[in-house]
Amino acid sequence: MNFRIQIILILCCVLASHHVGISQTYDLILKGGRVIDPASGTNEKLDVAISGTKIVAITKSIPVSEGKKVIDVSGLIIAPGLIDLHTHVFTGGKTDTFADGNLSVMADAFSFRSGVTTVVDAGTSGWNNFEKFKSDVIDKSQTRILAFLNIAGNGMSGNPEQQQLEQMDAEKTAALIKKYPEILVGVKIGHYEGKDTSPFLKSIDAASQSGTPLFVECHLPEYSLEWQLNQMRPGDIITHSFEQVNERMTILDESGQLRNFVKSAQQKGLLFDLGHGGYGFWFNQAVGAYKQGLAPNTFGTDLHRFSMNAGMKNMLNVMSKYLAMGMKEADIIKRATWNAAQAIRRPELGCLKAGGEADLVILSMMKGNFGFVDA
Repeated sequence: MNFRIQIILILCCVLASHHVGISQTYDLILKGGRVIDPASGTNEKLDVAISGTKIVAITKSIPVSEGKKVIDVSGLIIAPGLIDLHTHVFTGGKTDTFADGNLSVMADAFSFRSGVTTVVDAGTSGWNNFEKFKSDVIDKSQTRILAFLNIAGNGMSGNPEQQQLEQMDAEKTAALIKKYPEILVGVKIGHYEGKDTSPFLKSIDAASQSGTPLFVECHLPEYSLEWQLNQMRPGDIITHSFEQVNERMTILDESGQLRNFVKSAQQKGLLFDLGHGGYGFWFNQAVGAYKQGLAPNTFGTDLHRFSMNAGMKNMLNVMSKYLAMGMKEADIIKRATWNAAQAIRRPELGCLKAGGEADLVILSMMKGNFGFVDA
C-alpha cells in the first residue's frame, strides 16, 4: 500500500479585488484544511481567509458568516502554490528545437492542473533571444514564469544548443539579468559538447556579476562531474542529480555508495535539483542516495514535450515517488515550495502568510496501490 498526491483546487491571485472593511467580510474562506507552510513551520488544521488577491488571515477558526464563499476542505492539505524549478516553456513555431520551438510546452497547459503556479524556465533562451521569449510567452501567460538565462546567446537553439564560444558572453548575460531582475533568476549552462572549459567559467562569471545562482544541466560530456561540482559555489544548483547515462558519472559508485566528492559538494552548500525529464531520474540512484542522506533540494520536473509523456508525467507524480520512498508529506511540500523559492532567491514565493499573495494549492492524499516508473 502506498500513497499518491492529487490536486483538488488551485488559487493563484485570480479573485476580483475587494476592500476589507470593518465588517471583515472575506471573499473566500477555506475551512478546516491542514495548512502545511514550510516557511513558517506550520503543519496544523487552520482556516484561511482570502480577499482580493491577498491572504488576509490564517487562524484556527473563522466564522463562516464572514465569508462571501466558504469551501470545506476538511481532510485536505492547503499548501503554497508549487514551484517547478526546471521547465522548458519557450514555445514557438520552429520544429525540432526548444527555443521558440515545439519541443517546449505551453506553461498554462501543464502548470495549474498539477498545482504549479510558478515555473522556472531552464535556460531555453539566452541573452540574444530572451526578449522574444518575454514578449511572446512570459508576458502572455497566466502562470508565473521566471527563467535562468543560458550562457549560450541563443539558448537552446539547434541540436540542442549552439556551440559557438563567441556567443557565450558573461557581460551580456549578466547585463540582461540586471535589466530584468523580476524575471531572470540566474545563469544556466548545459549541453556544451566541447572540451574548452571557458563556457563553464563564463557561466560562473556571469552568475557572479549578476549576483545570482548558476544552474548546471549536466549534459556536459567533456567535463567530469567532480570537476563541475568543484567549480560551483554554495547556492549553485545542479540538476538531473539522479541520472544514469553513459556520458556522465553517477553520484553513487559501483558499490552503491555516495561518492565522497558528492558528499563534499552537499556539505559545501550546493543544491541538488531532481530534474526528472525523459531520462534524468533513476530509482537505482535516487533510492540509494536518499537512504544515505542526499535527497533533492527541489523537485524540478524538466517539463518538455517528451518528458510529460514518459515517466515524469507531472510534478505531483514526481512528489509522489518520494512519498513512496518514505519522505514525509511536509518535507515533500517544502522541496516543492519554500526550498525552490529560496534556491531562486524569491522569499515572497513558496509560503503562506497574512498579507501575502493568495497563491496556494489544495491537495488530497490518495491511498492505494500505485505504480511509479523512472527513466
